[in-house]
Amino acid sequence: MEVFSKELKATDVGVKLSFPTHGLEHLDFAGSNSVDLRVKDSCGELRVIRCWKRKNGDHDKPVLSSGWLKFVADYGLGVGDKVVLLREDDHSLGSQFRIEAQRRIVLLGREDWGEVTRATNY
Repeated sequence: MEVFSKELKATDVGVKLSFPTHGLEHLDFAGSNSVDLRVKDSCGELRVIRCWKRKNGDHDKPVLSSGWLKFVADYGLGVGDKVVLLREDDHSLGSQFRIEAQRRIVLLGREDWGEVTRATNY
């Protein structure tokens, strides 16, 4: 189940990722303003990315912070790329979400999104 997808802007790849408020319904903050999301990337690696709720007028605005910029760097993401967060439990890994990086590609004159593989090795 998709939590959100977003085409990345300069702030998203350089500072933090804000995402649509409807994504909050899939997250359990347990009364706190932040939660550490245990996410599996497309290489099967477990990552911990912190999600904060910040006030934006009369509603909360979710933001991915700690761990997010490492994901951006590892996958070589830039402005115009896309990130997708999916609700997906992997009990063996201990993750609750899966994160995908996508890049716009043109193949035989047709534009689509293709999966981005990790750009750096650990």
